[in-house]
Amino acid sequence: MSNQLLEAGRQYWDLTAETYDQVFPETLVGRAMRGAVWTALEQAFQSGQRVLELNCGTGIDAVHLAERGVRVLACDLSPRMTEIAAQRSVANDVAELAVFRAIPTEEIAQLIPEGPFDGAFSNFSGLNHVKDLSSVARDLGQLLRPGARLLICMIGRFGAWEVIWQLAHRNLKGAMRRLHPQFETPKMKAYYPSVRSISRAFKPSFRLLHWQGIGIAVPPSCMEPWARRFPTALKGMVYADQWLTHCPGVKGLGDCVLLHFERLPIAQ
Repeated sequence: MSNQLLEAGRQYWDLTAETYDQVFPETLVGRAMRGAVWTALEQAFQSGQRVLELNCGTGIDAVHLAERGVRVLACDLSPRMTEIAAQRSVANDVAELAVFRAIPTEEIAQLIPEGPFDGAFSNFSGLNHVKDLSSVARDLGQLLRPGARLLICMIGRFGAWEVIWQLAHRNLKGAMRRLHPQFETPKMKAYYPSVRSISRAFKPSFRLLHWQGIGIAVPPSCMEPWARRFPTALKGMVYADQWLTHCPGVKGLGDCVLLHFERLPIAQ
């Protein structure tokens, strides 16, 4: 990514940082979807391990793992995001376990001298704003020890709920935006690779173990007003997602996909 694009991204996310938690993490929909990812993170990473987080935002996931004894080095493009994240870690008394750095994903190779890590993860849409996933995969291959787990959550190619909602509001462009490999707004670019494309980008350093859908029955964030109006229905959808998350033919309809990788042995 060019320096100009990186700087534009920093400025955008620095401004977004001030209200980011209210826009998604603290919403009913955001909590429901994050809870599903937390279940996977808790299974993948154990107390005492040292893991790397990409696109950490305001540090919600890093602090959650730190409270369970996992040491996290969390990075984000936005200095303001990492400042808020550091404040969160202090407030939750895990500052020694959750450390934050203002490092763009495209520049994580600078952390190689601090490796190897026991695992890594990126939650929600951070990697959807990275054009060259193969480059990120090469860097992570040098940062993670053989056998380490890598969990990547990204916005999927087809979110059924979002399509239905946007079409109901006569927004054809919004309904179809993910079907294009690249979606651009005046503020940023987003990319929507398929699961197959993501898996291919992370070879040969990583093996895809399995993947699951996130937010299949649970509606997307654009339906937050509906979720607040019908909280009991949302709880039922959360329960349904627990059954649908690994269901073939259905899991690809989720708002996000969560891919589970394993770092392969280093070739001799």
